[in-house]
Amino acid sequence: MVYCQRLSHLCVERFAEGYVWLKKAKKGNGKTNNCKAFLIFVRNITLGMKRIITFSMALMAIGYAMACTNLIVGKNASKDGSVIVSYNADSYGMYGNLYHRAAGTHLKGEVRKVFDWDTNRYLGVIDEAEVTYNVVGQMNENQVSVTETTFGGREELADSTGGIDYGSLIYVALERSKTAREAIKVMTDLVAKYGYYSEGESFSICDKNEAWIMEMVGKGAGSKGAVWVAVRIPDDCISAHANQSRITKFLKLYDKKDVLYSKDVIKFAREKGYFNGPDKEFSFRDAYAPCDFSANRYCEARVWSFFNKHVKGMEKYLSYVKGTKANLNEEMPLYVKPDEKVSVKDIKNDMRDHYEGTALDITKDLGAGGYDMPYRPSPLSKKVKVDGKDVEVFNERPISTQQTSFGFVGQMRSWLPDGVGGIVWWTNDDTNMAVYTPIYCCVENIPECYQMIEGVQDAVTFNWKSAFWLENTVANMVYPYYSKMFPDLLKVRNELEDKFDANLPTIEEAAAKKPELMKVLLATTSKSCVDEMMKRWKELFEYLVVKHNDMVIKKETDGKFATNQYGFGSKVERPGYSDAYWNKVLKETGDKYIMDKQ
Repeated sequence: MVYCQRLSHLCVERFAEGYVWLKKAKKGNGKTNNCKAFLIFVRNITLGMKRIITFSMALMAIGYAMACTNLIVGKNASKDGSVIVSYNADSYGMYGNLYHRAAGTHLKGEVRKVFDWDTNRYLGVIDEAEVTYNVVGQMNENQVSVTETTFGGREELADSTGGIDYGSLIYVALERSKTAREAIKVMTDLVAKYGYYSEGESFSICDKNEAWIMEMVGKGAGSKGAVWVAVRIPDDCISAHANQSRITKFLKLYDKKDVLYSKDVIKFAREKGYFNGPDKEFSFRDAYAPCDFSANRYCEARVWSFFNKHVKGMEKYLSYVKGTKANLNEEMPLYVKPDEKVSVKDIKNDMRDHYEGTALDITKDLGAGGYDMPYRPSPLSKKVKVDGKDVEVFNERPISTQQTSFGFVGQMRSWLPDGVGGIVWWTNDDTNMAVYTPIYCCVENIPECYQMIEGVQDAVTFNWKSAFWLENTVANMVYPYYSKMFPDLLKVRNELEDKFDANLPTIEEAAAKKPELMKVLLATTSKSCVDEMMKRWKELFEYLVVKHNDMVIKKETDGKFATNQYGFGSKVERPGYSDAYWNKVLKETGDKYIMDKQ
């Protein structure tokens, strides 16, 4: 209902803005003024209709705060010289679709209304920029990417009177920025002017040359604006954040040329009683988002797992990320230098991590069931009765999780024209269970399978043509029989991603040489990759249903399911539970299921 009302509101809003400019034109004397106003009138009506599709991102964003993961790779830490950033948007029930807003020009006096992305609450208006850039997902046409994770911070610093929220900051910044530094300025200027509505946020802000982490928290009701700090990630390093503030003593740890911050970030903390030491000892995290068990175990542990894959010696931080009380206020570095350079493929796989092979591995304990499932049902923690007493138990929270709505890996390359250099690697649902497809940042038409269309394909309307629903269908079939079914999924996933990686360089070379055909060629390439993914995933679903029907495995010969001489299906394999799982069952049940004990 809210969705329908919001769409109607947007259409009327754009019509009204156009009408205002048309009326202004009647007072003017020049043809240019009349012409321009009329074009805006027509454009705004068109935009109002297009919002039926493109506004979906605003609704999609509702509820994914406090559940995301970002990984960052500097250009000299990557194998090909790319700046890389990733983002899993995690929220139960959220429909994942690919946001798009076309580039535009706007007349002085135009405004845009701001609605909180988590609740859809109307917050007010901000001035529109004269020029805005094409935005695809989390990247704009200039290869600027902005992503986020929410850390919350001190509850008293939330400001319900603020005029702009974190989601709007992201997409307004993408629409208005040519570089990461410019995006930081856009975002911080906006909150200074209009007030910051949301809780504490960590933002990854990257372009083809630089990568930054900016952390921001409000000042509470009655104190307009926000306090914030931004740190540039060195070009030869990797970094990450996952719903916990990570910037500590920024005046002491980093070169001043690599740090930006609000003038009152320390002063405000002193006034609120959060800090009373010398400036150089000021820690943004400790003042505005102190660590607790959940911050370390659920959030910092995800960062640790990423670092642990690329840097030796990370075991020394295990006590910290486990949330051990004695080590709760220790800290991992904000960034580390990887032992070997990191590829885009590495980052895609890192976003599929479940702590495999570490002390936090969840694939082998009782919760994994009979088929080593690296997923756990929500909630993360709950109180249970143990010998008549309430005990709070918890599950691990890895990077890869079933509630992911969409996954993004941004690849930004300085040596290519912007339209070619920026790739939005996009997937819906759990990134471990889906394919990253390439969408170039210059694309102006989003594949229909990645759109949300109310009543056709949305959070409560299933459609086989929706990537979100197709990928969820396959994933939910695989989860309970993970060790049995996942190898079949993995084979198709890897084949597709390897094929995309192999084919794109030739296409990119051609596009770079023909600027006049670049957008058409890259849009066609993007759509072709998406179409192939959808086709193969539908085939995968049908294959899994047949092969694993009734929890057995049909035999195959030369890529076809085997039949007997009379055309019937041949005998099936019945692998059952593994010996390891049977041992777990027997430990719990004693001799109940041992035949010679009956």
